[in-house]
Amino acid sequence: MSQRTFVRRASGTDSPARARAGGAGILVAASLWGTTGTVQAFADGSSPFSVAAIRILIGGLTLLALAAATRRAGLRRLVADRRNLPLLGLGAAAIAVYQTAFFVAAGRTGVAVGTIVTIGSAPVFTGLIGLAARRTVLTGRWALATAGAVTGCTLLIGGGLADDAQGAGVEPAGIALALLAGLAYAGYATAASVLITRGEDDRAVAGALFGAAAVPLAPVLLAVPAGWLLTGSGALIALYLGVVTTGAGYLLFARGLRATPATTATTLTLAEPAVAAVLGTVLLDEELGGFAAAGLALLAASLVVLVAPARGSLRGQRTRTAR
Repeated sequence: MSQRTFVRRASGTDSPARARAGGAGILVAASLWGTTGTVQAFADGSSPFSVAAIRILIGGLTLLALAAATRRAGLRRLVADRRNLPLLGLGAAAIAVYQTAFFVAAGRTGVAVGTIVTIGSAPVFTGLIGLAARRTVLTGRWALATAGAVTGCTLLIGGGLADDAQGAGVEPAGIALALLAGLAYAGYATAASVLITRGEDDRAVAGALFGAAAVPLAPVLLAVPAGWLLTGSGALIALYLGVVTTGAGYLLFARGLRATPATTATTLTLAEPAVAAVLGTVLLDEELGGFAAAGLALLAASLVVLVAPARGSLRGQRTRTAR
């Protein structure tokens, strides 16, 4: 049975269970991404640019090697189909732009503001892209959950706004770059989703996109201080960031896109700052203020609303006979 046939059939009676599994996989991916900041804090002498470059370089090579070893036929089919080439180019470029624009934005506006604007705008941009391409029907449930999640995320991260304003200032150019990063992430998620829902293998898609994105980011390591990579702890941290947070994380994200719309997937990734906040409190002795705690609760509740099955789905599952 071909991969394309499998994907088409999977959208039938198994869709509620597959949707839950897909959403769970994306939440696990976001949880892995949420460990990045905590782990990076232990990499003495590292810079945001070197961390971003090594993540994509190691992660891209890991995903590409995995696809070549386990999904070689799917990888060949993916790149041989000319219809896929524009989406592959767009997705790979979007990954590179996202990484670069985000860290430049954080330097201009501060980490808190840059993070809020980037990850808060990504679900909105994904919805707008879906509407423009007539691939998505945005539901009231999605709008409510996304608005709640973005608000919770803003409250959660907003504790750093005062420090950011004093240290970096909030520049219009920085806000524009953060919005560009959010748009780029939405572009990557949409491109990957279209390829996977066409029936292309998810491992092949992740490997091709991140393998291609690693090419323009690799020279960054030559232009920024990266001596921390030559230490034992630095090398281990780089491997964790590349293999686990990027390789495993985006593999789970791609697998989740088989049954989860890109609009829902990008909203679910707002779980990332929640995980980062909890880890920062537990491992780095950071304090979680009242507004941040309220934001964490609102964010969690919004994601539950988004992933909870609709009543119709539950009723359909109860009446469905086992095959």
